[in-house]
Amino acid sequence: MFSWLGKQGGGRERGGGGSDVVQTVTGGLRDLYLRKLLPLEEHYRFHDFHSPALEEADFENKPMVLLVGQYSTGKTTFIRYLLEQDFPGMRIGPEPTTDSFIAVMYGDSEGNIPGNALVVDPKKPFRKLSRFGNAFLNRFMCSQLPNQVLKSISIIDSPGILSGEKQRISRGYDFCQVLQWFAERVDRIILLFDAHKLDISDEFSEAIKSFRGQDDKIRVVLNKADQVDTQQLMRVYGALMWSLGKVINTPEVLRVYIGSFWAHPLRNTENRRLFEAEAQDLFKDIQNLPQKAAVRKLNDLIKRARLAKVHAYIISYLKKEMPSVFGKENKKKELISRLPEIYIQLQREYHISAGDFPEVKKMQELLETCDFTKFHSLKPKLIEAVDNMLANKIASLMSLIRQEESNMPTEIVHGGAFDGTMAGPFGHGYGEGAKEGADEDEWVVAKDKPAYDEIFYTLSPINGKISGISAKKEMVTSKLPNSVLGKIWKLADCDGDGMLDDEEFALAKHLIKIKLDGYELPGTLPSHLVPPSHRKPFQTVE
Repeated sequence: MFSWLGKQGGGRERGGGGSDVVQTVTGGLRDLYLRKLLPLEEHYRFHDFHSPALEEADFENKPMVLLVGQYSTGKTTFIRYLLEQDFPGMRIGPEPTTDSFIAVMYGDSEGNIPGNALVVDPKKPFRKLSRFGNAFLNRFMCSQLPNQVLKSISIIDSPGILSGEKQRISRGYDFCQVLQWFAERVDRIILLFDAHKLDISDEFSEAIKSFRGQDDKIRVVLNKADQVDTQQLMRVYGALMWSLGKVINTPEVLRVYIGSFWAHPLRNTENRRLFEAEAQDLFKDIQNLPQKAAVRKLNDLIKRARLAKVHAYIISYLKKEMPSVFGKENKKKELISRLPEIYIQLQREYHISAGDFPEVKKMQELLETCDFTKFHSLKPKLIEAVDNMLANKIASLMSLIRQEESNMPTEIVHGGAFDGTMAGPFGHGYGEGAKEGADEDEWVVAKDKPAYDEIFYTLSPINGKISGISAKKEMVTSKLPNSVLGKIWKLADCDGDGMLDDEEFALAKHLIKIKLDGYELPGTLPSHLVPPSHRKPFQTVE
């Protein structure tokens, strides 16, 4: 069914490794792009208006994470926190220190590669950045080091954003255009904010707007949250959501991770549990990027194909409307001014969503310098090839990904700070909730059992047990919903006789306490919570 993938795309046969599915899908995507989509892009000059042509490195590269934020929000410190080691070119301070784009990637030895050398390396996915010129390339570098985390992902550190027009002029390159280039190719965009500096400068606002169409990749980190107390943190969080709502025009609420991402003692420990849970969620999101890399590349190719189709319709329409001899310049000006109306007309004619069209103002600016007479007319075969790719080939690739994911081991990011959260007594949730007492010899419920026994004997037990009706009268006083109490009953009734003895009743009260304290109930009763009288004796293995 999928034989065309390996033949055309250079993908390898599936062996025992977990990365084989990515290799197979990568080969298929590259082949689809070269045979189906690239001809359409070249025919209608897509690369002059939107995004440069994709190269092999764009399909082969590891998942990338882009960090963006105003100065002193902790971007570089965040990378240092994840890697648990310094990287070449790293500078940290309260003043604006990172003045370059730094691609932190895996290498057998530590070292830096300057931007001009980086953009001619065919193995790196940065060749198309050469179009931004020396002003940018002098502020771009790759920092390589042997680090376990970087075997699975690469991290892009960006310059801290300041306020004011001077910064935009003095950069010498289009900062937002560079961010947009990275945004189209990375797997995750992390916006960092400082709990003490929530104002969004004009340039930061423009930078966020340049991520239009990449909303699914964006995550927000409210950093340095340990420097404010709980009441202030609530106000800060509300102010941040209000500020973001004005910049990011999406009905969905962005996921905001709250914490203090550096290896220093917390200044305010009252929200420690919150910070630990948030860090765990963020780590899981980043750790799963390798597993989702194939789906992300597939998704980005679909978005690119839809935009390329719309672009072809726009360019061919402009070509069709141009006069053959006189009045070309005046007609060009008229068409550019009427572009919003043309968008609406094309939406109706070809049944295209308004969200698939490029931004009107940007398109008008780019069209000003173009000679409309050199545009090409609509070529249905090119459109049909892309439609066939989207309707059939992409669907086949998606099926292959799902099929292979169910058969391959889970591929996640290891090393650095990620290993410190996975196991041991400092793992998230260790010794809390249902896990409390897991490494103790004594039954954890025993310490509260005398208090539970007093309640138990007021319920008139018969032959050492109380009925379900008697237990229910006590359990409903917790005000937990019946669905939760029903689960607690199943866990506590260890022998399944429909009654509770004193130990089972104590266990039920302990599970109620766990739920009231905000923890989740276990799916099955852990061995350390089984009442002593209900534990099966060890059997010798013959």
